Amino acid sequence: MGTDSRAAGALLARARTLHLQTGNLLNWGRLRKKCPSTHSEELRDCIQKTLNEWSSQISSDLIREFPDVLECTVSHAVEKINPDEREEMKVSAKLFIVESNSSSSTRNAVDMACSVLGIAQLDSVIIASPPIEDGVNLSLEHLRPYWEELENLVQSKKIIAIGTSDLDKTQLEQLYRWAQVKPNSNQVNLASCCVMPPDLTAFAKRFDIQLLTHNDPKGVLTVIIPQMLDIIPEASKRLSVIVTTAETRHFIDEEMEPQS
Repeated sequence: MGTDSRAAGALLARARTLHLQTGNLLNWGRLRKKCPSTHSEELRDCIQKTLNEWSSQISSDLIREFPDVLECTVSHAVEKINPDEREEMKVSAKLFIVESNSSSSTRNAVDMACSVLGIAQLDSVIIASPPIEDGVNLSLEHLRPYWEELENLVQSKKIIAIGTSDLDKTQLEQLYRWAQVKPNSNQVNLASCCVMPPDLTAFAKRFDIQLLTHNDPKGVLTVIIPQMLDIIPEASKRLSVIVTTAETRHFIDEEMEPQS
């Protein structure tokens, strides 16, 4: 293991939170000769490159400080939204939950996304289904803590609208009946559904919920983050990791769309 890796390992072993910002994925793509074949491969590549470049730039001052929160970013890959163009943009984020007890990180993730993009508010946030044990069906109880935090963010005007991902009609109805801030959208994975289920379509139409499609691999960060931490064996297993990634005009974790 090189000096850079040893320094990064020592910092990660002491830190409690890692904020990893890959910046614009397309900036990394311009540096690659071979295009990734999947979203998972692209995201894994960018996380790896960001971690490697950050490790090579660790200062002696940072090593002496041993901060609880590490900011792992590469400045040339980060792009903020031009304030003059903000009103013409719809900025959306998708929140992927890695650990079942990480609802407290929801606000941190939203704050970090806004900071990275240089904006005060997200137009919408879609939450991916939180991880559950094998053989257990997703229920309202699994969603409740994350949705309550998103509702708080709507009330504090950090987010305008919130939505869900991969909920069937029963799950979406349970959330809608309980929630104070109603979901305005629900994503359906193209890999598992070629045609929208009629009962889901009817419910969404009745309550004005927009049905969207996506092709995000299931549990993509659940696999990638443990692999990332295994790269540096000293990394603490209690480390809380928040990853922010972006693509111009179309993001994986955040997306900017021109408004019609």
